[in-house]
Amino acid sequence: MTDLSHTALLIVGHGSTENPDSSGPYFDHAAAVREKGLFAEVHLAFWKEEPSLREAFYMIDAEEIYVVPDFISEGYFTQEVIPRELELDGPTTMVHGKTVHYCPPVGIHPTMTTILSRRVEQEAPNIRREDTTLFVVGHGTALNDNTTRAVKDQAALLAERFPEFAAVHPTFMEQEMFIEDWDKHCETPNAVVVPFFIADGLHSYQDIPVLLGFEEDEGLPASQKDIFRQNPYQIRGKTLYYTSAIGIEPALGEVIIDQVHTFRENHQ
Repeated sequence: MTDLSHTALLIVGHGSTENPDSSGPYFDHAAAVREKGLFAEVHLAFWKEEPSLREAFYMIDAEEIYVVPDFISEGYFTQEVIPRELELDGPTTMVHGKTVHYCPPVGIHPTMTTILSRRVEQEAPNIRREDTTLFVVGHGTALNDNTTRAVKDQAALLAERFPEFAAVHPTFMEQEMFIEDWDKHCETPNAVVVPFFIADGLHSYQDIPVLLGFEEDEGLPASQKDIFRQNPYQIRGKTLYYTSAIGIEPALGEVIIDQVHTFRENHQ
């Protein structure tokens, strides 16, 4: 095992100005890594919350830092926003007198397929898979083509691992194939929808349920809704199961650590 005891780990999350509960998984992941005692320091920074990315270097004493984006895909935020805010120009950069290593995001780790399948098994344990269509939902954006890749890759891996499902579709909130059209792509009596997001924030609590058709635009604050405990939903002539986001999985702490080791294997 590589000695990381002189280094710092910086976990980067998106955060939210509208739903502070959505940052909970990031703190859980940081706590899980901190308990391992592998790094001299473990810190969090956010794009939309405090502490911000631009404050990161003021928090860290170590001279060597590993940065792991707690994001789903290699896209706009991991390839443009985070490098810009942290002044990174490659895999390893000298910034403010510190050596900063930029690791791959957690969402492209091979374990994600297992975590996604676990969400299905927990929310719909007795479902007949041959009568079920599985939908993996991502955000989607026109800002960066790579943003959709992780969702499409995971859908393909799930279809390969679980051929008993009638179909597995990658879907998106803001581009084709749109999740709001899920019933048009579901030829089975059952559907399972898995949000491929780190946190259960506004997207998974409110936006996606509205697009699926079982929530209204107005109502309780997102964090007070009990949508994940009301499965299954009878809607549009189908039985629909809706799971929580993947970020609640304890395994994400191990994934973050493994992305550091993956970086070292590839670059050092």
